[in-house]
Amino acid sequence: MFAIVTIAGQQFKVEEGQEIFVHQLAATEGEEMSFREVLLINNDGVVQIGTPVLDAAGVKATVLGHQKGDKVIIFKKKRRKGYVKKNGHRQRFTKIRIDAIVG
Repeated sequence: MFAIVTIAGQQFKVEEGQEIFVHQLAATEGEEMSFREVLLINNDGVVQIGTPVLDAAGVKATVLGHQKGDKVIIFKKKRRKGYVKKNGHRQRFTKIRIDAIVG
């Protein structure tokens, strides 16, 4: 059984017991969350498709922690002009575990 769900503006294909990284959520470690924007559920070949979302469906998850991703370097240069700019950032992620798919 799997579902396609929208979490923090991105769509993920999730299964029960799966651990995924999503953009940082405003939640504490150990908190249980519920996501209501389920677009599709496949239950052993029986497919339910929402228009655009399924009303009676949801995905329950537990927050495992917050982490930072790898550093991304942004380097800009214009040749023969003396213009060099170096910048970077680290994206913040939240690790969640999918507990149940309801629908």
